[in-house]
This record gives sequence, C-alpha cells and structure tokens, in this order.
Amino acid sequence: MIKPRTPPGVLELLPADQIAFQRMLDTIRRNFERFGFLPVETPVMELSEVLLTKTGGETERQVYFVQSTGALEKAAQGEGGPPELALRFDLTVPLARYVAEHEHELAFPFRRYQMQRVYRGERQQRGRFREFYQCDIDVIGKDALSTRFDAELPAVIHAVFSELDIGAFTIQLNNRKLMRGFFQAQGVAEPALQALVLREVDKLDKRGEDYVRQTLAGEGFGLSADAVARILDFVKVRSTSHADALARLDALAGDNQALREGAAELREVLELVRALGVPESAYALNFSIARGLDYYTGTVYETTLNDYPQIGSICSGGRYDDLASHYTKSKLPGVGISIGLTRLFWQLREAGLVGAAESTVQAMVALMDEGSLPDALEIARRLRAAGINTEVQMEPRKLGKQFQYAARAGIRFVVLAGEDERARGVVAVKDLAREEQFELAREELAGALKVELEQARALPKR
Repeated sequence: MIKPRTPPGVLELLPADQIAFQRMLDTIRRNFERFGFLPVETPVMELSEVLLTKTGGETERQVYFVQSTGALEKAAQGEGGPPELALRFDLTVPLARYVAEHEHELAFPFRRYQMQRVYRGERQQRGRFREFYQCDIDVIGKDALSTRFDAELPAVIHAVFSELDIGAFTIQLNNRKLMRGFFQAQGVAEPALQALVLREVDKLDKRGEDYVRQTLAGEGFGLSADAVARILDFVKVRSTSHADALARLDALAGDNQALREGAAELREVLELVRALGVPESAYALNFSIARGLDYYTGTVYETTLNDYPQIGSICSGGRYDDLASHYTKSKLPGVGISIGLTRLFWQLREAGLVGAAESTVQAMVALMDEGSLPDALEIARRLRAAGINTEVQMEPRKLGKQFQYAARAGIRFVVLAGEDERARGVVAVKDLAREEQFELAREELAGALKVELEQARALPKR
C-alpha cells in the first residue's frame, strides 16, 4: 500500500484554512476589479522556447519541464529533443507572451490582473514553496506609459491590505533611475557593476549595514571606503512623512540626468499617491529598495508589515521599460505589482495574524426519519433560494450524531422538522454558536437566519 503524502514544497490546507485562504483571494480580486483591472488566465504550461528567453542562471535551474511518458521513453532511447513544454515560474513572462500575441486585439493601456499558481524548483526549506499562488496586476502601455500609472499601484496596495486587515503596513518607494544616477556620481558607471551594487544595497534591511559595506569593498566590487560610505548614507534614507519625503528629494544635489529624472518621477508619484487618498502614514521613501530583477527601470515598490518586519515584503513590483522585447518589435512599457499569496498566508498564519475561518455552510437540515426527506429537501431549497448555504442530512441517524457532525463541520444552525413540528407548521432551530434552541414559523425561517448571520458579520472579530 502506498503511503499517502504530499510532495515537498506544497501547501495543502484543511477546509477551515482553505476558506481563510480563499477569502484572501476574494478580497484581492475584489479590489483589483474596483480599480478597473481585467482578469486574465494563461496556461500553466508554456512552450519552453517562450518561457526560457534567457539561458542559464538561477531561473532555468528552477524550471520544471513537462514531458509525457512517451517522450520520456524516447529520451531514454536517445531519441527526441529537449522538453517542448515547461511550467510557468512567474506570471510576468506569460503576460509578455500574452500581450505580444494579442497586441492587436487589446485596448491600451491594458490593465490586467492574474491570480494563478506558479512553479519553481525551490530548495526545500521552511516557508518556501514549489507551488504557490501569485496575484499580479500590471498596466501595459503601447510605445509609452505615463508615470501617473506608477502612482495608482500604491493606492491598490493600500486598498487590498486595508481590507485584509492584517495590521499596519508601509508601502516603500524608490526609483531605479535615481539610484543609477547617484551611483554614477560615485564613479560606479559601468552597467554590470551598477546592477551588482543594486542587488547588494537591496539587502540592507535584510542583511544589515556591515554586510553591505564589506561586500561593496570586497572582491568583485573594490569600491573605495569613501564611495561605500556615501552609498550607505544614501541608501539609509527613510522618509517620515509626505513633506519629509519631498524635502529629501529636493536635497538631492548634482547635475546627473538620471538622478534628476528619478527624483522628478518620485515627486510626481508621491503627490498623486496622496491625491489618491493614501494616508501619508502608509507610504515612505526607502532609497535601499532596488528589487533584485534587472528589468526594473523606474519606480519600485516593497510593502512591509510595521509590526512584523521579519516577514519581509508582502507585495512588491515596479516599472519596466519594455515588457515583451523577446516576442515583438513593439515597445510595451509597463508597471506592475505582485503578491505571493501562498507564502504570505503561511507567514501570517505562523505569526497568528490569520486563523481558520468559519464554515461556508451556514445551516444544516437534520433528517428525523426516512419519510421526512422530501420535507427536509424543501426546507433546504427555500433556505438556498434566500441565499443561505445549506446542507441536508441525506440519511437518518441519531440526532446526537447529527449535532456532533454539524459542530465538527463548523455549521452554526441545525434545522429540525419532525412530525410534531410539521403538524404545527413550525421548525426548531439549534444555534450551536449560542447553544440555544428556538422555534419559528416555517415562512419566517429564512428571514430570521439571515438576520442572525448579518448580525454575526457586523460584530467585530475577536
């Protein structure tokens, strides 16, 4: 007999936790749609030549290839070529392919959201997953895309995490142009070296100042002590208010064009973020935020929980100049953010910030005897028509067993209609949450349960 077990790197939840996870998905989707983003789904499999537009590197080492048993047999016999298909490792590359393929059918700027699983061959460790949900939004322009769209995404982030109600958070903003310009002024002009420096300063909050200082002064960088000190002073900048953020941008001196452009873009973004109604306590400048991916070219974002900095970024993204250069000659600039929901849910659960949710089944109609099944089905039909999720016990069991089942399944109301209740035109209702039982006229049942459920939703959660 094969032992039942899930593969490593997979988060498999029991129903109560799955409901909590699903509600987070629903909240994210609802807010994405409120801001005018349209749903897109792409296949879990992409052609390998499309997915792996760059050879080598960490990404390719984490890709799962897809092969049929027939293809495996041919490969074992030395026939056939490399795998034709691979599982997507993010939602950005499939988006690039999608936009390039449907370019002439889409309205630009194209506003899309996508919430699907992705797959990476991560090294097995606690809190890292090989299958996980990403929840992305992107705005893609044709030829050009205004910086104003960069300001809209923090408003979406604020709406999502405010409704998720997982604690105070800060949306941290920076601009890659500004960083590149500053580094050029410090003598770090070579693009490859700049990219390496950007990756290292992005680790400041995670690894600490001493680590970054030693790395930048060490092998492969060789920066002078003065240059390292100036870079560290720069990337330690954190604004404390809207006015402070603007003042820090104004204080950036120099005639470097990239630095001036980056500062001007950040100023415009900050002013519009405030105009969009995001409170200034929820956003700040952080000049160490670079994002590890090289394709970011302008505004970059990371969002952190104020009381749980150890969780790291809960939502990140940024501006990129050309989304689909591998698939089309058209210039398609964009800006986007991503929430890695599986890892976030796991971290929030570990920190005690989310717990198991109540059942989605709100009522259960008990079955008193075999002859009462048609009546039980009719009661359930009326409750469902009123919008109450209802289950029926399809086989008669001892009433105690039926109550025990409902309690274990998290069902609040048990409706009973025995011979006596039917004769009097009433039903008995057992409220398992309050441990009370009461009678209602049949025509009043649905309305009364709806009132109880609405009151429960309105009460603050403890």
